[in-house]
Amino acid sequence: MRAESVGGLLGAIVAAAVLAAAFYYVPVGPMARQTPARVEVPPTQVQTVPVAPAVRGPVVREVPN
Repeated sequence: MRAESVGGLLGAIVAAAVLAAAFYYVPVGPMARQTPARVEVPPTQVQTVPVAPAVRGPVVREVPN
């Protein structure tokens, strides 16, 4: 056997192994992913407290030239 044919044979074996591993580890079809059951959580009421207005800086009314 020549080196090219040995390389081609080994390449085919590796490709078949990778393809088999892909089908083994990644299920295919609609039953592949099962979604977990959702639990409905009722919304809680949040009481809002009036907040004081933010402190503002000085207001410059006239700009000297």
